Amino acid sequence: MLRFRTWAEAGINVGSATSGEVYTTCPECSPKRKKKNAKCLSANLDKQVWMCNHCEFRGRLNDYAERGEYKHWQKPVYSKPKHVPATTPQGRAMEWLQKRGISVKTAERNHVHTGTVWMPQIEDEVTAIAFPFFRGGELINIKWRDHQKNFRLEAGAERILYGLDDIATASTVIWVEGEIDKLSVEECGLINCVSVPNGAPSVNSTNYSTHFSWFEDCKALLLAKKHVIAVDSDEAGRKLADELTRRLGAARCSRVEWPTGIKDANDALVNFGAPYLRLLLDNAKPYPIEGVFTAIDVVDKINHLYFDGVEKGVSTGWPSLDTHFLVKPGEFTVITGIPNSGKSNFIDALCVNLAKNHGWSFAVFSPENQPIEDHVSRIAEKHTLLPFSQGPNPRMTHEELAHSTEWISEHFHWILPEDDTDWSIDQILEKTQALVYQHGVRGLIIDPWNEIEHASTGESETMYISKALKRIRQFGRRCGVHIFVVVHPQKLQKDGSGNYPVPTLYDCSGSAHWRNKADNGLVIWRDFSNPHNIGVDIHVQKIRFRQNGKLGKVTLSYNRVTATYHEPSKAFSEIPPQYGVPARDS
Repeated sequence: MLRFRTWAEAGINVGSATSGEVYTTCPECSPKRKKKNAKCLSANLDKQVWMCNHCEFRGRLNDYAERGEYKHWQKPVYSKPKHVPATTPQGRAMEWLQKRGISVKTAERNHVHTGTVWMPQIEDEVTAIAFPFFRGGELINIKWRDHQKNFRLEAGAERILYGLDDIATASTVIWVEGEIDKLSVEECGLINCVSVPNGAPSVNSTNYSTHFSWFEDCKALLLAKKHVIAVDSDEAGRKLADELTRRLGAARCSRVEWPTGIKDANDALVNFGAPYLRLLLDNAKPYPIEGVFTAIDVVDKINHLYFDGVEKGVSTGWPSLDTHFLVKPGEFTVITGIPNSGKSNFIDALCVNLAKNHGWSFAVFSPENQPIEDHVSRIAEKHTLLPFSQGPNPRMTHEELAHSTEWISEHFHWILPEDDTDWSIDQILEKTQALVYQHGVRGLIIDPWNEIEHASTGESETMYISKALKRIRQFGRRCGVHIFVVVHPQKLQKDGSGNYPVPTLYDCSGSAHWRNKADNGLVIWRDFSNPHNIGVDIHVQKIRFRQNGKLGKVTLSYNRVTATYHEPSKAFSEIPPQYGVPARDS
């Protein structure tokens, strides 16, 4: 959740108001919309929280002490809607529900009612249908829907699953994409159904951190359950189904195949009746057994490839590197380089870019980058583009550090051995699997490989690495996680100028399988013969899938003050090389 010191700093115009709830334009989406003046953002001035009902931009202002000193971040403080008596919808509202196949009995059980509410999209008060969200019998949020299909949730209220209490004791959970679909499922005799609170993510979105912020709250209810995915059949629904399946685990999921022309559960109810909808739900098709497939099992993906083309990876944040390497979930990248070339520093900078630009979060196994507070300080430099320590250059303020620390906590999750306990690759993957479920992590960093305990089974190191890399690659593809492994090279000899040669992936210590099994291979190299050199070479030595890059070399400029990388046109050549600390080796 983003936080700012003032409404103006957040870009939110609250006018002269000092209390109450204000409706205004959104600094994130309004400039890009046709209805640029639509007051889609709700700001609660008393609780200092806001939320855009269109793009979901939300946050709260910083919490300061009376003297103006910064206080540490607190957990989000959510407001709760006023409890409105749950009366049966009347007039046009009930007529609309009945046209959608929803009975009075179902509406009453779910406390669906009508009321007057301000609808920011049309800047007016309207009579709307209210869908209350409960947790443990307590009202947490309300979604309002008017007759023009405008929606809004309560400003500053927590987002939870609609129907959360209905799955508390269920062994199977049915997932749908809207409140009316949840009610439709109930019409065919099943109440063990929940709807995601904010629909499917945008088709073009890669940032799921905000969209699935509700997921952690309900994890305890979902751990031991089977799941029927019955979300919408459109492209956005497919993305939602993929993300739910990735987090919940395909082995526990089944999917409903909607007939041609039917989009969702309510469509099926209205067009074919409750018995037919029940038949579709009861005959949900299990996801393919691991390791066994037919073409029909992947027909949706085949059609997606046919109509939309091969899906590429996402940008690294450096346009020159993007021409050679894009980062795609489910792939496995090896990173190597000579000592002190900055392998660890580069992977940190790359992952900060992925978190900033695409909302990715990461599991990090990096024993050499300990203690954690030191590693966090280096990531904070890459996030703020300001030095952490005191020096000749202005350092980050404590407020900027606090904001960055919270941002890092949302995007980086460290996996650490307790005491001096060694960790195996299986333990790391097990913890990462849990982080996929709880936080939707998209990346795993293993830095470096030689810090993992490698079980002695009497087999050769080459054979052990081959089997371990196979497990890593399978895990990444199954969970949609991009895995980065930093590997030290074998000992190399310096040339006449005092430089090491550029290593190859075949020089990785232990096995040629680092070259053979990786999807992508990067080599980081620096010219140490010139102390004033600010260039770092990224050698892309392997790309398995051509849509994600090509072989070649890219040179980035290195800023020693913040240990960050930039396009050569943005070089920080004016900074003396003695300032700052050189990149720390992996």
